[in-house]
Amino acid sequence: MASEIETDLDKTHSVFPAKARTTRFMGDSAGPLFDVRFRDDLASLLAWRRDVRHFRRDPVGEDVVAELLATAQLAPSVGNSQPWRFVRIRSAALREDLARHVDGEAERAGEAMADRRQAYAALKLHGLREAPEILAVFCDDATEIGAGLGAATMPQTREWSVVMAIHTLWLAARARGLGLGWVSIAEPETVMALLDMPQAWRFVALLCLGEPVEADEVPELERRGWQARLDWRANVSER
Repeated sequence: MASEIETDLDKTHSVFPAKARTTRFMGDSAGPLFDVRFRDDLASLLAWRRDVRHFRRDPVGEDVVAELLATAQLAPSVGNSQPWRFVRIRSAALREDLARHVDGEAERAGEAMADRRQAYAALKLHGLREAPEILAVFCDDATEIGAGLGAATMPQTREWSVVMAIHTLWLAARARGLGLGWVSIAEPETVMALLDMPQAWRFVALLCLGEPVEADEVPELERRGWQARLDWRANVSER
């Protein structure tokens, strides 16, 4: 089974780009010095991250895909277990199977929307047929990497680690002018069966990756009046 899901990316990519290796360091500390300009750029990157649904069909270069996945490998993980497993969907038939499945789930979800059904129907919920790259992401709950450190009382931290890797990939893609869309209306057991994944793996995400058709200053769900972003204070409390 393992040989069937190995990537065909055969180039070696350093997880630390050349620029990072020449960064100034702070005094006697081991950390690099990130100046105001870098912090502003990081804030801009975070603000311009989008959940993309509309993609151009132009292919993403193999070297770019490899670099993005190498960057995702830098994500934090419980016990350094690195439990994320990225599977590239290269089969056109599997892609269409996934798209049809998601279409069905979207239709069922719309029926439960009641007074927001019309607004829901107007949303484009996935780019599985257009995006040049489709990634299915799983958590390997049986991994021996990290020897179970930190996961004994909270095994779900492995799955959270996978989400951190996805977010790292998301930002790395945006920094390259690429968009990523998380298709969240897939049914896990169906995806597992369609892709014939190992039982020890748990489905986490279905991702579309590619060049976005547009890049609007205001995220789509805000433009369409679905949900505005809250002020950060609304999500912070004290005890």
